[in-house]
Amino acid sequence: MDIKLTNGNKTIIRPKAQYEANKKHFELRGFTPVNAEKKEIKKSKISDIVEKVVQLKPKKKTRKKKWKK
Repeated sequence: MDIKLTNGNKTIIRPKAQYEANKKHFELRGFTPVNAEKKEIKKSKISDIVEKVVQLKPKKKTRKKKWKK
């Protein structure tokens, strides 16, 4: 019997026996069974995003040295 594993964007199919033997290895790589409970994706509002934006400082102008020939 095969089991489907996913890490969010990649899906692989492995035998159930191989998954059970190397469960820790798959978890370290970020793979979980497809049938496992999925987390709900929280949609962010524009007001939440605007509060977290960092204002950039204007770039400092540097003086150019005049070269003598």
